[in-house]
Amino acid sequence: MNAVPAWATRLRAARTAQQWSQRQLARKLIEASDEALPDPESIIRVIRGHEHGRHRPDDRYTELYCRVYGLSAAILFDSADETPGLGDEIDAMELSRRAAASDVGNETLDRLDTAVDDLASAYPKVPPAQLLERVRRHLEYVTRLLDGRKTLAEHRRLLIAGGWLSLLGATCHIDLRQYAFAEARLRTAAQLGRQAEYAELTAWCVETEAWRVLIEGDYRRAVTLSQGAQDLAPRASSVFIQATAQEGRAWARLGDGPATRSALGRVHRLVSPLPAPDRPEHHYQYDPAKSDTYTATTLSWIGDPAAESYARQVLARLESPGEGPPRPRRAALARLDLALALLAVGQPEEAVHVTMTAMASGEIVPSSYWRAAEIAVGVEARGLPEAGELREAYQALCTGVSMPT
Repeated sequence: MNAVPAWATRLRAARTAQQWSQRQLARKLIEASDEALPDPESIIRVIRGHEHGRHRPDDRYTELYCRVYGLSAAILFDSADETPGLGDEIDAMELSRRAAASDVGNETLDRLDTAVDDLASAYPKVPPAQLLERVRRHLEYVTRLLDGRKTLAEHRRLLIAGGWLSLLGATCHIDLRQYAFAEARLRTAAQLGRQAEYAELTAWCVETEAWRVLIEGDYRRAVTLSQGAQDLAPRASSVFIQATAQEGRAWARLGDGPATRSALGRVHRLVSPLPAPDRPEHHYQYDPAKSDTYTATTLSWIGDPAAESYARQVLARLESPGEGPPRPRRAALARLDLALALLAVGQPEEAVHVTMTAMASGEIVPSSYWRAAEIAVGVEARGLPEAGELREAYQALCTGVSMPT
């Protein structure tokens, strides 16, 4: 029997993430179509054929799927099959598994763990849509391994690997503002974490949800979720520190200065004895240098004048050749921190320049567009002549993305 194509698996996953039946999807397709479609029963048969990979959608249905799910054709149908070298990476792990004469085997699991770490380390550098395709392919592989024979220990390692991959996938969806998909992947990651009795993974799921609701503006819930993540996390673990920092950011958005500074103080006490990790770019290994970045963000959000010097120091370090590999995405966000801080201390002209540089970098992901919008609104409120140019640049950044103005 031929394997189901990756695009068919993605179509089915997109529907289940929305918790739609095939009948409900048929109605959605009819509503989205500019021209008459067959009766619902016929469309259900078409959907079933697509999701089983029996025939690829034609141009009309490709367009309708993209409209209904809010995703590009590249993400739904093409990207995973065109990722250079990715098939070779999966094939290499499969060959290792078969050579070990085992359905799973330690060597396969070790290589899978390495792949998970590589993907988490690629997060700050690889565009989220591109990284998401790699994550999907590895999740498909984990699913195949879970269907095979394995020991209890091997089963647990697969659950953990699948949990990390689902969590990273959710993070990419949040970056792309695809919140329904993110919630579905977060639920999966949390479920796998609970099944594996792996508190760190479960805590990261709660912290990631705190980040998502903070982006959406539900700051009180972000505080509650951040504190919940701390309750679940092993003490002084990376996720405990990250959740504490996230709590501080949420308090800053609520305008609570004492609570904000209390959280920042706890982060600094946790971070000060830590050595630099082997892979500081790893998304789930807390880099002590990130503490200054979070401090700059948090202080800028609360309007503390100290945010300016913090943001300048962070930006200088990120762009210094002697401070490790380039971190362009983190540098772009540091510029937004600096711009907001400059507005607070009465330097709006430089704030405009810094924001324009950040937006022109191409490194700001959709989940952070609102931060640029906040600066644009602040510049407009001050009546600067550059406000119009900044607003146009912001609108160009958000082309194709539904954002508040």
